[in-house]
Amino acid sequence: MRFIVIKKKMIVCCLAILLILSVVLIFFAVRGVETNMPKPEHIIVIDAGHGGRDGGTVGSGGAIESQLNLDYAITLKQMCESFGFGVVMTRENMNGLYDENAPNKKRSEMEKRKKIIDESDADIVISLHMNGFPLPSAEGAQVFYGKGNEAGQALAESVTTSLSRDFESARDYCTVGDYFVLNCTDKAGVLVECGFLSNPSEEKLLQSREYRQKFCYSLLYGIITYFQM
Repeated sequence: MRFIVIKKKMIVCCLAILLILSVVLIFFAVRGVETNMPKPEHIIVIDAGHGGRDGGTVGSGGAIESQLNLDYAITLKQMCESFGFGVVMTRENMNGLYDENAPNKKRSEMEKRKKIIDESDADIVISLHMNGFPLPSAEGAQVFYGKGNEAGQALAESVTTSLSRDFESARDYCTVGDYFVLNCTDKAGVLVECGFLSNPSEEKLLQSREYRQKFCYSLLYGIITYFQM
């Protein structure tokens, strides 16, 4: 009887060891697959502007820029990844990028964005924002690039062409913009003002899921065209 009990214990121990070995082998097999995954041909930094205490522009109907920037960034990320691009996000939630203990939170936030961009190994940077203007009639998307950045200008022209084709209100020209996110890197970068929250009609459009999908698809088309040039 005692022999049978010992034998059962040995069987249980062997099964436990086999189970542990199986888990370890599966773990390393999965890690091996991850390690051997080919690097995407192109990597994109998608920067959702503002965040945390800095909500950015607030629309006449109450829309908050930082939330919409994030919504558009996540949608664009999903589209880019489905096309095979690698994506690095500067933020993926409503938290700010700044250090809570920093005396100058805006500077802290900008330094964090720069650090993410510098360490991303990305080809391009797309920074997403929503516009505001005293006149509620102002409307349409605008695209900016950094002064002297020829690759950024080419990217801006490609994105502008796509947006102006798909949206009648979008500007059909791009402009040099003196923005930190464009000036802090030599990578091809654009800052896209997706529309004016100060325009009640456009504010409603910008909050629409259908409009967001169409807008981000147009951005993606501009990005693809740039890479094909």
